[in-house]
Amino acid sequence: QVQLVESGGGLVQAGGSLRLSCAASGRTFTAVMGWFRQAPGKAREFVAAMNRNGGSTNYADSVKGRFTISRDNAKNTVYLQMNSLKPEDTAVYYCAAGYGSIFKLEESSYDYWGQGTQVTVSS
Repeated sequence: QVQLVESGGGLVQAGGSLRLSCAASGRTFTAVMGWFRQAPGKAREFVAAMNRNGGSTNYADSVKGRFTISRDNAKNTVYLQMNSLKPEDTAVYYCAAGYGSIFKLEESSYDYWGQGTQVTVSS
């Protein structure tokens, strides 16, 4: 089993930064770790993913150059550094763990999910 708990969300002005954390327990650190988000009235969408050893990453086009995923295996934690935030980044952000490929963007590629943390970007 894998348990995931996100933190670090909040309210920030456009152009600002936030860092989300995902604390993991269980068999997580053999897993591909990803971040997804869901805006009001929209489907959940892929944001970023990192492979088991942290050597490979994948990002949605909408966040490339602004967001960075990283992981600290010693702390069992995955991070999402979000810079140059825009109002359209407003969403609930979810951490996920899976055993597939970082290039599979579907929710179904991930087996475990956190409860989500709200990020609100004001204009």
